[in-house]
Amino acid sequence: MEVNFCSACGDAMETRDIDGTPRRACVSCSFVHWGHYSIGVGALVERGGKLLLVRRAQEPGRGYWTNPGGYAEQLEQLHETVQREVLEEAGIHAVVTGIAALRDQPRQIHNVYVAFSMDYVGGEPVPDGVEVDAAGFFSLEEMAEMHVAPFTRWLVDVA
Repeated sequence: MEVNFCSACGDAMETRDIDGTPRRACVSCSFVHWGHYSIGVGALVERGGKLLLVRRAQEPGRGYWTNPGGYAEQLEQLHETVQREVLEEAGIHAVVTGIAALRDQPRQIHNVYVAFSMDYVGGEPVPDGVEVDAAGFFSLEEMAEMHVAPFTRWLVDVA
């Protein structure tokens, strides 16, 4: 997707060589469009040897059990994003203890996904009823019998 107008001043953009790479740059101000990016986060919340999973009620992944997560808001720090997503999707309060995994997918919109290890603080699993229609803590044995998303299985394996 080509950017035609500057998001800083509204003037036209042109293609320039910047640091050896063709980039869209404003003809009037110093704005350079560096690319299209999205930052996603996911949670691996542990309580009593079990992991928090939510069942997707919407696409993508409707019907799959996944770890809670979502996308960062513009002014959020990533630890705030993952705590918000866990609370919104599952009604659980949890705190970040570390980074469990990182996925980097360069594509049309370059996506970086950070999975955080989190400790359970409080609350009982309650689905939000919009994005998620079920939530709970499950053992690895229980997860083996569930319709768990492949990416979530990968996260559990590497974490």
